Amino acid sequence: MLIALFTCKPVEAADVVGGAASPLAQPKSMRQVGLPPAAIKAAIPADNPQTAEKIALGQRLFFDGRLSADGTIACSNCHDPVRAFTDGKPVSTGIAGRIGQRNAPTILNALFNKTQFWDGRAATLEEQAAFPIVNEVEMGQPSLDAPVARIAANPEYQEAFRKAFGSAPDARNLARAIAAYERSQVAYDSPFDHFIAGERGAIDAAAQRGWELFNTRARCNKCHALGENKRDTTNFTDNDFHNIGVMIVRHDVVGLAKQARQLLASGDAAAIDRAAIQTDLSALGRFLVTKKESDIAAFKTPNLRNLLLTAPYFHDGSHATLWDVMDHYNKGAGLNNPYLDEDIVPLALSERDIDDLVAFLASLTSPAYKEAAAIELARQRELSRTTRPQRDTARAFGPKPARPRPTLRQ
Repeated sequence: MLIALFTCKPVEAADVVGGAASPLAQPKSMRQVGLPPAAIKAAIPADNPQTAEKIALGQRLFFDGRLSADGTIACSNCHDPVRAFTDGKPVSTGIAGRIGQRNAPTILNALFNKTQFWDGRAATLEEQAAFPIVNEVEMGQPSLDAPVARIAANPEYQEAFRKAFGSAPDARNLARAIAAYERSQVAYDSPFDHFIAGERGAIDAAAQRGWELFNTRARCNKCHALGENKRDTTNFTDNDFHNIGVMIVRHDVVGLAKQARQLLASGDAAAIDRAAIQTDLSALGRFLVTKKESDIAAFKTPNLRNLLLTAPYFHDGSHATLWDVMDHYNKGAGLNNPYLDEDIVPLALSERDIDDLVAFLASLTSPAYKEAAAIELARQRELSRTTRPQRDTARAFGPKPARPRPTLRQ
């Protein structure tokens, strides 16, 4: 049954402008080693079940620039299947060249996310699909009614909506169709999945050492697992939010938090979305949603699959390579950060340890991205030999610095 729900006729090149007909854009097979069928079934909402017609419609919409105010930006501009549904930029670019504040996260396996966006401001993929369309920096529409009116003028879209929903195009079903397509994008079957399934030679010795480090001295499992006592071999995330010290020194987060409390009413989703994408308040992360001091500059733990294709890294795209990411954690992250997660400490990892961790992360690449990932791994390795802006060996092998006391009053 699940196989049928994730399989439909590929979208033809003539259907929409863009890459919708690319093999990488098609709904993914359920026959992947490591894929958790029970979890997928649980992740599909009762009020928006998967159908082939709905997925096909969502795929067309996902690649259609007519959803944006000037017709130039589709969902796929920031979530390009060639780049594992990211855009390769530190932060994304919207209509008229407008620059946002956040790095585009992948939609691969996004159906498992407990919340969407780096700060979790959307609870569902349906909510997530709608926000960029009406954000003036991203797709720039005044409301969802505007793109609906545009596509409703197309007889093919009229027919596609009738097949998928039994009605004419409307805002609710537009978002539901895009969400259905996004839920069809599952990516497993990596060398690591085959290793876990019993193929001991599926990953090399370096990746195997990296997997051990991941769960022990490197402390990656503190965030990239559902619990410290059981190794996560599925999604590599705790579905939580953490302040890991990324570039926090660039911002007066206490001052920004005070502004946010004054300007943003709790529960005003549209205002929170604007702040996250259009202003320096973006640096506050989860605090924008909860207004809790402990959530200042805390961002969602991402899934680690196909990581080589999703560079640059972190919520602001500030780290160019996986070696930079490892160096960041190795030194215990940022200084003078009263909100730094308690599990962030100097790790005393050697260069071989870091190389092994990168080898493990590379083993999480799905077959469709094997060649591109190998090229990217070589590029990053070469860059790491000459450029390591995050490396600080003295701090990595030193004691954990004292953490300043928080200064924002509840």
